[in-house]
Amino acid sequence: MSGKKAGLVVGAAGVLAGVVGLGVLAAPAGAGPAPVLPTVSAEDLVQSVLTAKSVPALAGTVTATNNLGLAAVPGLGSASKFLTNGSTSAQVWTDGKGRGRLSLPSGTSEETVVFDGTTVWDWNSSDNTVRKSTGAPDKAHPDKPSSGEVATDPAQAAKQVIGLISKDSTVKVDGTATVAGRSAYELVLAPKPTERTMLREVRIAVDSETKIPLRLSVLANGNAQPVAQIGFSKLEVAAQDPALFTFTPPANAKVETGDTEHQVAKDRSQAPKDLPEPQLVGSGWDTVLVEKLPAGALSASPDKTGTTQQGRQQGVDPSRLLGELGKRVTGPWGSGYEISTAVGTALILDDGRIAVGAVPEQALTDALASVK
Repeated sequence: MSGKKAGLVVGAAGVLAGVVGLGVLAAPAGAGPAPVLPTVSAEDLVQSVLTAKSVPALAGTVTATNNLGLAAVPGLGSASKFLTNGSTSAQVWTDGKGRGRLSLPSGTSEETVVFDGTTVWDWNSSDNTVRKSTGAPDKAHPDKPSSGEVATDPAQAAKQVIGLISKDSTVKVDGTATVAGRSAYELVLAPKPTERTMLREVRIAVDSETKIPLRLSVLANGNAQPVAQIGFSKLEVAAQDPALFTFTPPANAKVETGDTEHQVAKDRSQAPKDLPEPQLVGSGWDTVLVEKLPAGALSASPDKTGTTQQGRQQGVDPSRLLGELGKRVTGPWGSGYEISTAVGTALILDDGRIAVGAVPEQALTDALASVK
């Protein structure tokens, strides 16, 4: 997550976000009979994913299921759907030329994000507010991590995973599958025996025609079913109506305008100056993210209005949240909280340090000891 105090804690609890680069992932796509396809090597399939220049024009539904095994936390608001078991869905469209549209329903409200080629429009129906930002869409929300994009884009998720773990994996093509009505190859990456990880394998279904990833599944040791997935449950690869990629603010909507590059620079200038940069310790499946929170972050409480700066979800007391999600522990690193999920472990220490990875607790201890 970003520099907001509660967001940092929630992001650490997500475990996968800082380690495998998947964010808190989503949903299985519809299965079907295994199609008969020409033989392809694992090396060629990996390269086709990594070298894909763009996603073709398409419309689809990305459905989300999270089986990380975290308990529900009352009062956490919309953030709870990214932490606790359950499913969510998003509608996505692209014109194949860089423009796109995303619809994220949430109960009785909806968030719509449109990139028209030069401007990002982000409308939230709950308060009828539009945020208008110029610049690249991945920088439109400096307070949101790239996992926001990953959580609705199987192709982006697959690229990040392959880039991070492929050199420390055994890679093979394990048959074929039908995903959202399309024929796909099943690419499997498994950790080498020397890797210390709680994950068993990552499976990526790659479209046989377009070579874009259609589904990504993460499987952990001791779990028969995927603990996290992202994939299309519906997909149409075809030209889309150009009107989808334009946006006119609704009547009476409040429009907030800001330049993306200026906002990014402003956020960086306001960030604490004495905090060390986050560090990645180890590589591949063993990677551990070590970061230092701002002073007082774990003792912070919601503001007087009970909302975050965006005003779109209830404020969260980080110390209470950690008590709900994890347990108090002590070790050579001091004292703090340990949060365990089906895919990894996080240590959030009283001195503000965080260590998170798809690894057992001992690997986090070793990583903390190696960082000065």
